[in-house]
Amino acid sequence: MDLKSLHYFASVYEKRSISSAAKTCFVAQPSISAAIHLLEQSLKTSLFIRHARGVTPTDTGERLYPLAKQMLGQADAIKNLFSDQSIEKSFYLGVTRGLGVERMSALLKDFTSAQDYMQLTLVPHNEACDARIIIKEELNEAENYLPLWQEEYLLALPYNHVLALKDSITIKDLDGLPFIKRSPCNAWDSLNDTLTLAGITLDIRAKIQTIDYALGLVHAGLGCALVPASPEILNKFEIVFLPIDGIRLVREVVLAYQDSSDIIDTLKQLVIKHRQ
Repeated sequence: MDLKSLHYFASVYEKRSISSAAKTCFVAQPSISAAIHLLEQSLKTSLFIRHARGVTPTDTGERLYPLAKQMLGQADAIKNLFSDQSIEKSFYLGVTRGLGVERMSALLKDFTSAQDYMQLTLVPHNEACDARIIIKEELNEAENYLPLWQEEYLLALPYNHVLALKDSITIKDLDGLPFIKRSPCNAWDSLNDTLTLAGITLDIRAKIQTIDYALGLVHAGLGCALVPASPEILNKFEIVFLPIDGIRLVREVVLAYQDSSDIIDTLKQLVIKHRQ
């Protein structure tokens, strides 16, 4: 007894006709007849009474039908279970630090919702991955990219700092200013070059890596810091953010990728949707 024979049996039972069952199953009528015959031999009983207008199930046929449907349903469930697992795809997305939890979460929520059977894993931007959301300066030669976010760097000051009363900061205002250096940061390198040429020296009070720690130290009154003006950062009302006159420092966040795929194409479409 095999599943194909049970499938043919169930179709004949439902159609009450071997010829109609053959059309439904897209096979020749002799194939249906042979399968029913083998099934009857295996069970050592008749399943149908043949007559001119079709067939009528015997008592054994009536008893077999619900059992056959149950077995066929269980077989389909098993097939679907392993079929779903086979098409599940792992996608590794490299993400650089300091991009903002809220807007990244919104983008990733849309991304995972748009892709069935995808297992998303976030990794540091310098690890092996399928695509990356990074600062443009972190691109390598083999990557294509799509712009996502662009934002200027501003000087973050404690709300009670004397310079917080100004509308903007001049280069001279920075001379001797207590400062929290964050690295790696390309904007810091550009600012430092400008200050060196102008003969201005900052009073470095701390050296850290993350934007969150920089803002925490600014809020604590330890010093000032150079930070990107993302919406999530600007919502910190306990800190004042001011531009620096005479120097424009900008960072561009991009989606970097090498090979095209359906998943990456979906991510590209969402990047355009979330672009600002």
